[in-house]
Amino acid sequence: MTAVDNHTENHPAAHSEASAPARSWKVPGVLGVVTLLALVLFVLRAESGTTTFDLATGTDFVTLPAVGVPTRATGIVLVVLLAIITVYAGVNVFRRVSTPVWLLAVYGVLFVFGFLTWAAAGATIPVPGLLIGAVALSTPLIFGAMGGVISERVGVINIAIEGQLLSGAFVSAVVASVTGSTYVALLAALIAGALTALLLAMFSIKYFVNQVIVGVVLNVLIVGFTSFLYSVVLTKNSETLNSPPRFGRIDIPVLSQIPVIGPVLFQQTLIVYLMYIAVALVWFGLFRSKWGLRLRAVGEHPQAADTVGINVVRTRFWNVCLAGAIAGLGGAYFTLGSVGSFGKEMTAGAGYIALAAVIFGRWDPVRATLAALLFGFASNLQNVLGIIGSPVPSEFMLMLPYVVTIFAVAGLVGHVRAPAAAGKPYVKS
Repeated sequence: MTAVDNHTENHPAAHSEASAPARSWKVPGVLGVVTLLALVLFVLRAESGTTTFDLATGTDFVTLPAVGVPTRATGIVLVVLLAIITVYAGVNVFRRVSTPVWLLAVYGVLFVFGFLTWAAAGATIPVPGLLIGAVALSTPLIFGAMGGVISERVGVINIAIEGQLLSGAFVSAVVASVTGSTYVALLAALIAGALTALLLAMFSIKYFVNQVIVGVVLNVLIVGFTSFLYSVVLTKNSETLNSPPRFGRIDIPVLSQIPVIGPVLFQQTLIVYLMYIAVALVWFGLFRSKWGLRLRAVGEHPQAADTVGINVVRTRFWNVCLAGAIAGLGGAYFTLGSVGSFGKEMTAGAGYIALAAVIFGRWDPVRATLAALLFGFASNLQNVLGIIGSPVPSEFMLMLPYVVTIFAVAGLVGHVRAPAAAGKPYVKS
């Protein structure tokens, strides 16, 4: 044993200092920048007046009154609260303690409230409408994120979520138009997503092709193929091949009449309700079932899983297909629950946003769902602020969802660990 080893062994404080986690100013740094931005917007550039938040809909049990808040005064209070949280995060760095996730969530809610108050000065924001739109835009992202969680948990990087969404959207539109049945079209979308994932599984698992490259190629292939068929076939036969019926809204008795929450969560289409079920089943399956235990074992330590009798190749193969099927349901939402017809490249990068939600959610179904809801909220915010005539430039609002994505993944996630075997082909020894 060296003298340095003796010194460290005889001084517990030194040993504790060496084993303590390294200090990272990432979180307080990001919070500090956002707080300064809030100071400029909410205080220095705030307009005098009142911002009104409308909380009522026509079907509520109790009609909640609209809430008006003074724009500048509210901004000052919120900036002070944001500054306190930022300082607390900085103190935690010196203490070598992580800032609680719930506190970061509170910070985000306060900033969003402040931004809405500032951007809608002198106008009224329909809160239920804002949230309903956020859920609608988040639904395909959540389906895609669930597919991403399953695929990456089993050890296959799923860049092809975009292609799975787009194939589900295309096939569901055509099948629904031909058969007149939204239910048959939903099943067809599921199969289309699974077949797209089948290609990913075949090349990456059986032939050991780089998973990222395969995913990107599949996305380009599906975009090109569906765009070609749209231009050559669908546009010339739109009445028979691209006029699908849509799912109607289903009101859940009693629950749909709860103020604010009811219209947002319980006055939705069948696909949204299936999304609720999918999130619950994926979470339960991953963490409370033998299937999930085997899946996670293959994604973390495939050699050990193989040793105890788990067929690694088969487990990866079928679960990647399952992930694609779930993403295909998300694609069906574009044509059967939202737009009503297929459009060229209509997913518009939703698959990549879903993949970001997987990373932001740390490969956890519930966290990934919350991340997707955040991105959906940012997407819908541009529509609402445009309707009320907000002074925020339209160019900024168009890039807002992607800014939120980059900020969330790069700024708040910090160091995360993907499943250990994700992206690594398994060769049985």
